[in-house]
Amino acid sequence: MKLFSMFKKTEKTGADSTIDSEEILEGSAQSSGTDEVETTLSLHPQWTLSQEQEYVFRFLANELEPLKPNQISLSGIDIDVEPANGSWLVKSFFRSSLEQSISVGSVELMLLDEEGKTLASQEFDLKELGDIPGKSARPWVFVFTKENIFAEEPPAENWKLAFNVQSMVPHKLELEQAWEDGLSAEQKEALEKVVENMPKLKPREVNFAGFQVKKQEDGSIAASIFIRNGHSKQINIEKLPLELIDASGDTVARGSFDLAPLSVKANTSKPWTFIYPKEMVQKEEPDFSRWTIRVPQ
Repeated sequence: MKLFSMFKKTEKTGADSTIDSEEILEGSAQSSGTDEVETTLSLHPQWTLSQEQEYVFRFLANELEPLKPNQISLSGIDIDVEPANGSWLVKSFFRSSLEQSISVGSVELMLLDEEGKTLASQEFDLKELGDIPGKSARPWVFVFTKENIFAEEPPAENWKLAFNVQSMVPHKLELEQAWEDGLSAEQKEALEKVVENMPKLKPREVNFAGFQVKKQEDGSIAASIFIRNGHSKQINIEKLPLELIDASGDTVARGSFDLAPLSVKANTSKPWTFIYPKEMVQKEEPDFSRWTIRVPQ
């Protein structure tokens, strides 16, 4: 079944979520006007509609509130559940009050209830919507798969589909003040390049990537890793069990670390050094030609 055929109701249950175009579009031409902007219906060029479906689209589009200049908006229509797999089919208008046509790349969208609680979040490539003409509203179905849904059932009314603007900001290095003070400019630049070249995190993914390991004179082992936060919000880690694995696949050391807690900002990687005291070390002569650090299963 084609997704656009899901648009049959003229009752709108969702609300509007609006941002300034500069938050997701680099170098977009800004209008200096202050008048409200009416948006007109724009259908995807590959859609072939029945007269009845086109009537529903036009009715819904005509009911939308005007935007202010230089705004991008998601206007929620309604939500269906796909019985076969439990996906939520979130119907919405993507709206632009800009004068010129625009195209948007990948961005995480969040489905919020009327109290602002996140019910689902997922990354979408908005290039699939095609070029959005100036001052237009394009209907679309955003399919949230079951693994990205955090509630038992979709909200009945007053929900919003919102841009997670933070997800469009490039992933970057975050340093604790002690690291900031203790590293040279060259060392900081080297760490930044390592972070830039790491594989992209999935939305809400947290992982650990080691970059330096050293056996100390007292028999302890110091392992320096990046704590990588793919969430759109800061995470706080109070207790972290970690095991150190060498090139042979052997467990070299294992322990649980109490942190105070350690905060890692949204969409950043923070370096941290964990020291395994001698009593946590299980292999005397590890092969660190390759190594990894992980949370024990």
